[in-house]
Amino acid sequence: MSFDSKVEILKNILNFSHASRSEHLFYCPYCNHHNPKMSVNVEKNVYKCWVCDAKGMDIWRIVRKFGDFHEKRKWISLLGEIDPTSQNIYDLLSAQKVEDPHHKISLPDEFVSLANKDLPISSRPAMKYLSERSVAKAEIINWKIGFCSRGEFRGRVIFPSFDAAGDTNYFVARSYKGDWMKYKNPPVSRDIVFNELFVDWKEKVYLVEGIFDAIAVGMNAIPILGSTINENSNLFKKIIKNDTAVYIALDEDAEKKSMRIVESLNQHGIEVYKVDTSEYDDVATMPKKTLDKRIKDAIMITSEDVLSRTIRTIGV
Repeated sequence: MSFDSKVEILKNILNFSHASRSEHLFYCPYCNHHNPKMSVNVEKNVYKCWVCDAKGMDIWRIVRKFGDFHEKRKWISLLGEIDPTSQNIYDLLSAQKVEDPHHKISLPDEFVSLANKDLPISSRPAMKYLSERSVAKAEIINWKIGFCSRGEFRGRVIFPSFDAAGDTNYFVARSYKGDWMKYKNPPVSRDIVFNELFVDWKEKVYLVEGIFDAIAVGMNAIPILGSTINENSNLFKKIIKNDTAVYIALDEDAEKKSMRIVESLNQHGIEVYKVDTSEYDDVATMPKKTLDKRIKDAIMITSEDVLSRTIRTIGV
């Protein structure tokens, strides 16, 4: 691809260009700072904003996210890999449809919110259990946690999930009485984005396995309720649609599954960072300072990294 052609497309999208040695400075489309603070090295195919720290290893992400259809088509056609008159290019540039079943469910009739100011005596075992799991009152309020002392879900804390419209679409019911069946969840599809109501797709999201992991991480953490993500799932599609950077923090024993998720997201141009979860059973058991540091130190994983990690695993 012509160097000048790349710069010209970026000028059209970002409205300004100032050459500085091997780099060009543009107005950042992420933070909209009044000065051109986004540095783009066209030759190395990388970019970084010196104000908001938005960065990436593929300029195509900027073109795809902020360019119009014409600019996207021109960028891809200049790669010489796709015929610009081919239907394939329209398939590539078209927004991926995200199915939203918008199914609603009801919380158990016996559900009692633990976010209330005045709690019944029957709430004490549930509160004690949550305290032992390092769940503070503020987190109980943020996650709208409740419990059931009777009925089908008796002896369980309830973690409700709300869809983008604010309707309940799922809940996790965890026993606090030591039942052999730790979790007893509703018989509905799990093809949801847990608590999507509170997800900001413009910010990085954290993918974790379980609900307590998500609580430990905090804002924009999404429990995938397992250790895999199907490419046809609503969660996967919404990540692609919103071009959201992803931090993966699955349990250490799910390394291979983590790498499969990384590879799938990489193939769709998503930047993925791997959080080190070694030496702990899961994210929820990490001390807060350790977890925060490991998130800060998370490294970007590319398809090449996935391959090298796979080779090392085979060699062990």
